[in-house]
Amino acid sequence: MAAEISVQKGELSNGLVVLTDSMPHVRSVAVGIWLRHGSRREPAELNGISHFIEHMLFKGTERRSAEDIAREADRIGGMLDAFTSKEMVCVNTRVLDEHLSAAFDILADMVTSPKFAPEEITREKSVISEEIKMAHDNPEDLIHEMFSQNFWDKRDSLGRPILGTKATVGRFQRKTLQEWFTRWYGPNQMVITAAGNLKHEQMMELAAKHFSGRRRSAADTKELKPAPNPKITIRKKPDLGQVHICLGVPAFAVADDRRYAVSILNNLLGGGMSSRLFQNIRERQGLAYMVFSEINTYKDAGVFSVYGATALEKTPKLVKSVIAEFHELVENFVTNEELQRAKDHIKGALLMSLESTSSRMSQMARQYLYYGRFFSADEMISQLNAVTHEDVRGVARAFFSGSEVSAAMLGPMNGFKLKRSDLN
Repeated sequence: MAAEISVQKGELSNGLVVLTDSMPHVRSVAVGIWLRHGSRREPAELNGISHFIEHMLFKGTERRSAEDIAREADRIGGMLDAFTSKEMVCVNTRVLDEHLSAAFDILADMVTSPKFAPEEITREKSVISEEIKMAHDNPEDLIHEMFSQNFWDKRDSLGRPILGTKATVGRFQRKTLQEWFTRWYGPNQMVITAAGNLKHEQMMELAAKHFSGRRRSAADTKELKPAPNPKITIRKKPDLGQVHICLGVPAFAVADDRRYAVSILNNLLGGGMSSRLFQNIRERQGLAYMVFSEINTYKDAGVFSVYGATALEKTPKLVKSVIAEFHELVENFVTNEELQRAKDHIKGALLMSLESTSSRMSQMARQYLYYGRFFSADEMISQLNAVTHEDVRGVARAFFSGSEVSAAMLGPMNGFKLKRSDLN
């Protein structure tokens, strides 16, 4: 029988939502404090501020220094982490159940009372500047950033880098950080999720202890729907030994009813070693060491893309081969064997993830924030099994028929040009 999710929900009077999933057979607890908004909320002049504040949460509070935070987490054997994405920020920990109260005290302190010490702000500007350089030195990271920036209309914040730029980060001042924190870190902008060996009442008591005195924030929640703007972008980088390539098309929003068919399409096209792209481009033709497809979805938009890297002289053939796979999915049904293999692959990953407290903690947050409800494993598997050959072909036609393919290329181009006709 599939490991089931039994979510309990509570809410404080100030709007803070608490979600728990009890797993009495384990000895650990994973807890996350989620901010409902990420980098796409930022105006252009403050690009990177969400990620910067995420870093500053670790740099000291009114009660703890940065070293205190690290030492206390280590003392209870906890793993303390955080991330910023386009649509959310999360600070999370995983500890033994006996240390839940101590671990939550650290998390709550971090997200309610960051000190924003001037010397730490200066230091963190340098740290994030190095993080930006590191991303730019990694061609796979850089090509994906190039693709994203040029896929969306320049007015759309979805295309801006989560890290920000050296210029925007360098301009951040303590007052600006404090104002953004006050605006967005109100309890009504947060969701707490916890999975593992705990009781819902226990988590509600901890949340009330640390957050009941916090006031709601009045952050504006309006957003413009992003608009894809297909382009071909080529950047010469002579010191690279390969051309790094991203090809992509607009996709559906995260909660679209066709999401299971999209997952299957992505899996069989470029989601593993048995996928069409891997078998054709790497195994049969030897064109690339790495090639894969991926789907990035948001509350109101999405993008489906393919990444690959190859020698300059093999680039035209790699692009042609990827486009040919797009056409094949549009024109013909996938085989019974492919369809079942993709379903089994996704099903296996889903069920194994349910054995992890951290995965279940994250899944609760995403289901609540994007769907406003929770799906059992049996329900998700049922939806997956219901996907037909026609459903997969319908998604392929929606993605690859009529949509202009966007392309980004990075490497020793030496006069190489990509024409729009090469992507048809």
